Amino acid sequence: MIFAPAFIPATPEEMDRLGWNGLDVILVTGDAYIDSPFIGVAVIGRVLLSAGYRVGVIAQPDVSGERDICRLGPPALFWGVTSGSVDSMVANYTASGLRRKSDDMTPGGRNTKRPDRGVIVYSNLIRRHFKRTAPIVLGGIEASLRRISHYDAWSDSVRRSILFDAKADILVYGMAEGAVLELAEKIARKEDFRSVRGICYIGQEVPEPAAEFPGPDAELPAHDAVSLKKKPDEEPDMEGHKDRLIRMFDVFYANSDPFTAKRLYQRQDRRYLVHNPPAFPLSTEALDRIHELPYARDAHPSCRKQGRLTALDTIRFSLTTHRGCYGECRFCAITAHQGRHVVSRTEESILREAAAITRHPDFKGVIPDVGGPTANMYGFECRRKTTRGACADKGCVFPEPCRHLRVDHGPQIRLLRALRRLEGGIRVFLASGIRYDLVLNDKRSGKLYLEEILQHHVSGQLKIAPEHIEDSVLRLMGKPGRGCLEAFLQLFREIDRRNPKKVFLTYYLMAAHPGCTLENMQALRAYASETLHLLPEQVQIFTPTPSTYSTLAYCTGRDPFTGQPVYVERDPKRKQAQKEALKRKERNDGFSRISSRTGRRASPSLRAEAQPPAGTLDPHGVRISPHAPLRRKRRRLQG
Repeated sequence: MIFAPAFIPATPEEMDRLGWNGLDVILVTGDAYIDSPFIGVAVIGRVLLSAGYRVGVIAQPDVSGERDICRLGPPALFWGVTSGSVDSMVANYTASGLRRKSDDMTPGGRNTKRPDRGVIVYSNLIRRHFKRTAPIVLGGIEASLRRISHYDAWSDSVRRSILFDAKADILVYGMAEGAVLELAEKIARKEDFRSVRGICYIGQEVPEPAAEFPGPDAELPAHDAVSLKKKPDEEPDMEGHKDRLIRMFDVFYANSDPFTAKRLYQRQDRRYLVHNPPAFPLSTEALDRIHELPYARDAHPSCRKQGRLTALDTIRFSLTTHRGCYGECRFCAITAHQGRHVVSRTEESILREAAAITRHPDFKGVIPDVGGPTANMYGFECRRKTTRGACADKGCVFPEPCRHLRVDHGPQIRLLRALRRLEGGIRVFLASGIRYDLVLNDKRSGKLYLEEILQHHVSGQLKIAPEHIEDSVLRLMGKPGRGCLEAFLQLFREIDRRNPKKVFLTYYLMAAHPGCTLENMQALRAYASETLHLLPEQVQIFTPTPSTYSTLAYCTGRDPFTGQPVYVERDPKRKQAQKEALKRKERNDGFSRISSRTGRRASPSLRAEAQPPAGTLDPHGVRISPHAPLRRKRRRLQG
């Protein structure tokens, strides 16, 4: 049987072929419509279809007129609005504030179809052309991370909940399959939806106590108290604003576990944002069902004819093994969106999906990725956390893995072996990064796991993300210390010496994180050269996305956990200088300088920013001249 199920309708003609004269739900997205379990709109649409609702998709509508947004008519139950798989501001701008020219989720690859603050734009577009319409429900990562008052780096301000700015009715946050189904059912029955977990809504007054939620409600500091705005005729109290902003985020984060979270509320102008506790994690069985729905694993024909979709190359034949991440890296938004609970699929379900993929007419024998947010969190979870919630006073893996976690790579080893045995001799790769601290912590099967993936499941490079090597910076990032990396390198080299297929490590590193200075990056460069023996290629500048502790530190200039001041680099040129410090290779008394973007010598203005001050010593104790020559060097590809 050919693996080619129908798409969710995106045109009136498709609705006619199904005999539908109207839709219950219309999903509006800033991405092209790819029907894949990796795409949120496709998942929500398929889940609603499987429950009997009539669903349509409007992808990347033209916001200048009514043609696209009115194409399918109004829905009977609600509009679902998302900016896509990535926050629209992250998708549209680099960490240095430059407009991105390319977009993997747009046909043809040109970044011309996604508006800034897409959730707000699409919601207002609906309001403009449908005066009295069904409720507008916001979802996806942009809405999820901006659901309370939040620091927005692009405007350098604390903005109110996106629910208010979008003039929408409901916001669904996190992984929303269960909440959306319950919401659709209640709206269809004209029942009160305010008891649904995993949603936010606007109230005119402080909410009444609710028996459905644990404990008394918790109030967040009002938006005006955290907005950092200087009011006329009033002595500014910026430090007080920062205190309240940190306290607000602490309360928000402490109430992010579905087993222990209270309902939150926050005054915004004259109304109140009401934030219900998170939805409970899906069961393994429910996650299996979602991933075995009949996805086309292709772009909708209306998108395909507009040009090639780069994102499809990566996700089309990949497999998701689990969702959630308990790493809690402080710069990462996964905790606020997917949550700290890891839910794994059964081996049987993953094998059925893999077998179905092999029957797809375009399958070429390669599954490019088998994993999740972190590849090696599959198949194990803290038993206490699954019944009583995450610990309030410690993390699962930082500063070191908790003894109650009981790290076990055995289930993933068995899964990978089973995938290799599938008919047809398919090749299976791990493109997702792994946490090396978990490999080291697993005394029973960690070494075997590393041997297996190096021999069978990487094409030549294994991805790890140490991010930095300076312990002061790593502590602020919530990442393992340098000693952990060096222990892993020792294990890796021991295995690699015996492996007939040589594998290289790819290191993901970060510049300009709060607490990181140019001197820290120079130390990282020296370490990369002397210990890792490479000139790093995978270097990103920290982007302060909403709803992370690192962004809180960036905004306030303080360590959120100690209250102590931290260095924050805000100047775009100096941020770039930190990144480029890793691209310099010592030569005599100067540096070769290579642009990470073009491979050519950096511009004079940038080189001036990156020049070391007079009297600086290099890692070998050699004094560096502030006028050291910058020589052209061919860009080298490193393993």
